[in-house]
Amino acid sequence: MRLNNVALAITGASGSAYGLRLLEVLLALGVRVQLMISAPGRMVIAEETDLRLPSRASEIAAILGARFAAPDGALRVYGKEDWFAPVASGSNPPDAMVVCPCTTGTLAELAAGTSRTLIERAADVAIKERRPVILVVRETPFSAIHLENMLRLARAGVTIMPANPGYYHRPEEVEDLVDYMVARVLDHLGLKHELMGRWGDEHAPAP
Repeated sequence: MRLNNVALAITGASGSAYGLRLLEVLLALGVRVQLMISAPGRMVIAEETDLRLPSRASEIAAILGARFAAPDGALRVYGKEDWFAPVASGSNPPDAMVVCPCTTGTLAELAAGTSRTLIERAADVAIKERRPVILVVRETPFSAIHLENMLRLARAGVTIMPANPGYYHRPEEVEDLVDYMVARVLDHLGLKHELMGRWGDEHAPAP
């Protein structure tokens, strides 16, 4: 089954380029995205990119929609406590959810099931409804607490995907490393893409 509706959360870990590029590619693939960006996430985006996102969800939707040429209705943005958002209820869950990048603080909240913000609630809903959930965790080194939280979530069916790009595709630019991780996320979502070649393809015998 092809995913048509993905919840994407961008939190305050370094590596905002991963989340923004994932958003861009999802929209280009015709996937409807329900986006949530934490306040620290907006701060990190401003620090690491040329984007200065306001706090209002409607204004963020306008800016990112224009930047990534989103079709009408393809991008919805929700605030921290927008409890009427579809992702807040198990009666209307997304097909999948990705937190990219994911702070270890967010990781801890999800492992505890606190649901104090919409990001936490959306992930809790996706987990309990057994929808695919991917956490692109950004931190190094991991403490025992981080690892225990990852294990707890993995046992609940969550895919833990730390931002560890590979190098076998011989990246020449930072964007190549970003695309590597985005490609891995798309693979786990079951979405076809052409962001990069696959291991072994260049050695495959001619048909």
